[in-house]
Amino acid sequence: MLKEQEQNIRHQDAVCVNESTLNHPWYYHLKYLAAGIIFGIIFVKAEVISWFRIQEMFRLQSFHMYGIIGSAVLVGMVSVGLIKKFNIKTIHGDPITLTPKKFNKGQIYGGLIFGFGWAITGACPGPLFAQIGTGALAVSVTLLSAIAGTWVYGYFRDKLPH
Repeated sequence: MLKEQEQNIRHQDAVCVNESTLNHPWYYHLKYLAAGIIFGIIFVKAEVISWFRIQEMFRLQSFHMYGIIGSAVLVGMVSVGLIKKFNIKTIHGDPITLTPKKFNKGQIYGGLIFGFGWAITGACPGPLFAQIGTGALAVSVTLLSAIAGTWVYGYFRDKLPH
């Protein structure tokens, strides 16, 4: 009984819940592939995938990456605010549910590990595929490490303190 309650609590801390049961044909998802390709091209042109730009950011030598990240945070805040204020629904009419997430000190540790990995490798998970697409195949090690880290977290999640 206690284990079931803990799992329910862990499921409640999800930021976004997708309860859609719609099934679409395979070609329906090609638009997401196109959006990903366009997003990757924008990352390359904006130099977001440049390990040099990332190193500059962590050495506090340039505002470039801080400006891009700050712009993304601002757009995200405005977008979430508009979704909440106008009760915007998905394109299929389903409600968008934003569940409050409880803060815990594990988020600090996770953020530090994430930041150290980002600084050391010069790669954030977002542009990994764009970096690989430009021929930076050494980033494959970072991709495999990110996958391994995600798997390890998933394996130990229920055993971690909360």
